[in-house]
Amino acid sequence: MNFDLSEEQASIVEAVQQVCTQFDMEYWDRLDKSGTYPHEFYKTLCEGGWLGVAMPEAFGGAGLGILEAALVMQTISQSGAGMTGASAVHMNVFGLNPVVVFGTDEQKGRFLPPLIAGQEKACFGVTEPDAGLDTTKLKTFARKVPGGYSVSGRKIWISTAQVADRMLLLARTTPLESVKKSTEGLSLFYTKVDRSKIEIREIDKMGRAAVDTNMLFIDDLFIPEEDRIGEEGRGFEYILHGLNPERILIAAEAIGLGRAALAIATQYAKERVVFGRPIGMNQGVQHPLAQAWMQLESANLMMLKAAARYDAGQSCGAEANTAKYLAAEAGHNACQTAILTLGGMGYSREYRVERLLRESYIPRIAPVSPQLIMCFIAERVLGLPKSY
Repeated sequence: MNFDLSEEQASIVEAVQQVCTQFDMEYWDRLDKSGTYPHEFYKTLCEGGWLGVAMPEAFGGAGLGILEAALVMQTISQSGAGMTGASAVHMNVFGLNPVVVFGTDEQKGRFLPPLIAGQEKACFGVTEPDAGLDTTKLKTFARKVPGGYSVSGRKIWISTAQVADRMLLLARTTPLESVKKSTEGLSLFYTKVDRSKIEIREIDKMGRAAVDTNMLFIDDLFIPEEDRIGEEGRGFEYILHGLNPERILIAAEAIGLGRAALAIATQYAKERVVFGRPIGMNQGVQHPLAQAWMQLESANLMMLKAAARYDAGQSCGAEANTAKYLAAEAGHNACQTAILTLGGMGYSREYRVERLLRESYIPRIAPVSPQLIMCFIAERVLGLPKSY
């Protein structure tokens, strides 16, 4: 069992690092303050072909796996870009997995090349205000009309909708009361963001100001039949297929975020002199930093295992969920430890760890809560009865 990256994987990390060196911490601080989307960063990644790392070669991608995509996202986050840099490209790198797996060749040819080339940006329209994590209770409805569907409803926590050209949208096509199972009757679409039919209201939030998060009000949006992915009524099944790789990428991003904070704190502990000695000589400072490193490395091993299993076509639900949980907790702890290591300066914007701490809540909350992950492990791995 080899835990080292292959030569190709190591070269991917090095190449993405070279891209990220063009966008230092000052760049991300400036965008965080102004709330401006990182267009220059996005464009540079597109020019390097990194948005297509896990997309089929036939449509302009690199044809690599989720493991390689995770390494790209981890490297971006670890550079100091954090969840801001990762979230700016997360949807484009991973989000069209259902199209790759369940779309027709015509749809792949129409949708994937513009995304890979950076000509189009995408957003992910699933979550709703009243449904929360209970996706089967979605109320956004797609009514059949000549040539397609008329869609009305609301979505919330939709990242990058302000800049997106297209949206991967999950909506009911059969009323909940008319299906045998609650998971039936949901359909998946990938369609244009028609702003004359979609009102997009940005949510003012704690962190990651440069990447917008929104509430969407959809009123009689027409979606042509050819924009439906797969069969009508099987959208929930298609979305489920993409949950494990999403958790893997979120885990990779959280680990990168924690490593960025740990690097700042470690350097500060070496240089900050109090009572005639570097504070890093004190075990009260050393031990929390050492613990943070061990937690991050442990989470990283689970992330790599989950990604390797996914790419090998093996079941990876337990590993992917565990990786997401462990990485989110480890990343958050590393950021907290960094703040406390720097003391008062950690609370200032000058050393940047306060921005990383604010962003560290994102992988803890999204796309699934830590409590539901523990329920999943308890039920699916340990065989305990369902608690909800």
